Amino acid sequence: MVSQAEQGNAVLAKPASDRTLLCSVVPCSPNVCAVQKLIGTNRKYFTNCKQWYQRKICGKATVISYECCPGYEKVPGEKGCPAALPLSNIYETLGVVGSATTQLYSDRSNLRPEIEGPGSFTIFAPSNEAWASLSAETLDSLVSNVNIELLNALRYHMVDKRVLTDDLKHGTTLNSMYQNLPIQIHHYPNGIVTVNCARLLKADHHATNGVVHVIDKVIATTTNTIQQIIETEDSLETLRAAVAASDLNSLLESEGQYTLLAPTNEAFEKIPRETLNRILGDPEALRDLLNHHILKSAMCAEAIIAGLTMETLEGTTLDVGCSGEELTLNGKPIIANKDILATNGVVHFVNELLIPDSAKTLFELAQESEVSKSTDLFRQAGLSSHLTGSERVTLLAPVNDVFKDGLPVIDSNMRNLLLNHIVKDQLSSKYLYHGQKLQTLGDKELRVFVYRNNLCIENACIAAHDKRGRFGTLFSVDKMLTPPTGSVMDVLKADHRFSTLVAAIQSAGLTENLNRPGTFTVFAPTNEAFRALPQGELNKLMGNAKELANLLKFHVADEILVSGAVSALVRLKSMQGDKLEVSMKNNVIHINKEPVAESDLMATNGVVYAVNSVLQPQASRPQERGDEPADPALEIFKQASALSKVKGKNLSL
Repeated sequence: MVSQAEQGNAVLAKPASDRTLLCSVVPCSPNVCAVQKLIGTNRKYFTNCKQWYQRKICGKATVISYECCPGYEKVPGEKGCPAALPLSNIYETLGVVGSATTQLYSDRSNLRPEIEGPGSFTIFAPSNEAWASLSAETLDSLVSNVNIELLNALRYHMVDKRVLTDDLKHGTTLNSMYQNLPIQIHHYPNGIVTVNCARLLKADHHATNGVVHVIDKVIATTTNTIQQIIETEDSLETLRAAVAASDLNSLLESEGQYTLLAPTNEAFEKIPRETLNRILGDPEALRDLLNHHILKSAMCAEAIIAGLTMETLEGTTLDVGCSGEELTLNGKPIIANKDILATNGVVHFVNELLIPDSAKTLFELAQESEVSKSTDLFRQAGLSSHLTGSERVTLLAPVNDVFKDGLPVIDSNMRNLLLNHIVKDQLSSKYLYHGQKLQTLGDKELRVFVYRNNLCIENACIAAHDKRGRFGTLFSVDKMLTPPTGSVMDVLKADHRFSTLVAAIQSAGLTENLNRPGTFTVFAPTNEAFRALPQGELNKLMGNAKELANLLKFHVADEILVSGAVSALVRLKSMQGDKLEVSMKNNVIHINKEPVAESDLMATNGVVYAVNSVLQPQASRPQERGDEPADPALEIFKQASALSKVKGKNLSL
């Protein structure tokens, strides 16, 4: 026959949970458990391996120590903890595991005979420090009539069956031995186990008649739902009204396991009155606001030992963390009161309101992003109403770096340009497609270009994730947008730098091609580029319309490539047939290794790049043929001279 003590020791020989010696560096030492001790305190943690290797709890350093696992002790001269302790009853075990106060109160309340006798019990025993941390008033109310209150309190910490940590599943409840009132269990991925939000300090101490788990708090019965807590707390008066207005009462009364980050009256008072009134008067924004304060699962404060991301009912996420003794939300220590337990979750009071993007105006989104200078520009242009009202729009806002040399002067042209940064309809970048046309408030049509490494609207490429507000969406873009104003030929004719090129295009008979609808990228040689050609080459070129057309086609690709799509190297097929290589080097675009003088001159049928050299196809490079220009070349230069009288750019916005 195997004795009861031997049966217990056989159970102890098995791994008690994932919190034992999984991370130990001394695998040859039997029955040794690794423990994290928080430096400067008596707090210990048996966390999982991932957390163990971080060597920190809430940002504070820990030291790793090794202790005998429950039920074992050291033997002089031998490694680890080889000696199995004989089992005793629960009452005796309480004294062994550091819960002498629970043992004392069990004696006073006449619970001792029960936990010394036969049976199978589990007791979640508050540590000595847990009892000492109770207020004098609370402790006095318990011990003044030990036969009733204290006995009831202790029996609420008990379950009438043996329950090990492997049985403590996340989100389950156990019926206590006090009126079968439920005890809430949460077993978190980081290895922390809580019982009514009290952390297990020492788990799985077996006794002849059950098991003892030491916890860090004295737990109290829970009878109120989250909604009932809101209704009874004076500091949640504004929240109470907001919940009623958004019809969330039924959710917060229902079964489930939620975490409510309950904004106090003080939190609501910190919000500008105009913003608060707008949200309170908008049922959809109000519901989003409140759902942003509700986490989809119950999260007790003791379970937070490092940062983690949690999803809200609103569909977004919050970064929940800790710094020392303080809990943090999105890095800010704004939790005023924590771990108010409800039958359907847990409530933490917060003294700042967490407003989700979905409840904000475009103006508010922009002010909080890296486009705040753009916000000032739109405000100066008198366009604030489009960013604060209920108009469904998408704002293309250049990032602050675009204006590092200062904001441009507001005039009629600039105001019109800014109107073309506001797109009709509330868009999402993930649903945009290549070639899509967008209408602006300035009555321009913008094109969408989807590249392997970027998403661009005309020459401006999206620089950050969308921010979707109540009515508008914010796209942060990397530069001021240039709406197209005419065909490629119109762009070339309007810029005096390209007068020679325009004359050459006309002479080669390509004007109609570059005026028709299309998707051209033109690497346009400037007048300087043509002047740099040897005179003999220029003479030969201008005297042969076919050869001239062939050369000019080598400068044109039949697809639109804006500069934001160029990373290391992009290859385009020219209309002449040979490949063009576009690359980025030191933040300068190069075409066939030649630097580009200016990028992204946008046309309705393409984009133009200014280059200060004439590109030569690899297969045939013309040789120098003499010094005297032929008559056709003279005619080309006459045309160029006439065109060069058009000074500057005449691009209306």
